[in-house]
Amino acid sequence: TMAETGGEQRGGFRGRGDRGRGDRGRGRGRGRGRGRGRRDGDDKAWTPCTKLGRLVADGKIKSIEEVYLHSLPVKEYQIIDHFMGDRLKDEVMKIFPVQKVTSAGQRTRFKAFTVVGDNNGQ
Repeated sequence: TMAETGGEQRGGFRGRGDRGRGDRGRGRGRGRGRGRGRRDGDDKAWTPCTKLGRLVADGKIKSIEEVYLHSLPVKEYQIIDHFMGDRLKDEVMKIFPVQKVTSAGQRTRFKAFTVVGDNNGQ
């Protein structure tokens, strides 16, 4: 009986993952895309991961112009923060929806065009 089993549901497929969504296979929700938005450790000290980051942290590269002169790839946002500081401003120019047709319907994501700079040519 139900009292003996502790109130668990028995039989059928309801015990797997019914969270009130009708079991349509969309179990994880939104916001899983490509690791964006994970800047939890902003208050910690920066430990460089790349060679360019180590050169910047050691003070061997003095300006962002040196980085661009040698066409070095910037893979850490802290490098830009080191040179530009609080001078950077950003402005969202346009946001528009992009739809992908799937077997279950349409998947809507948004594309955004932004401009980032210091209002002085950089």
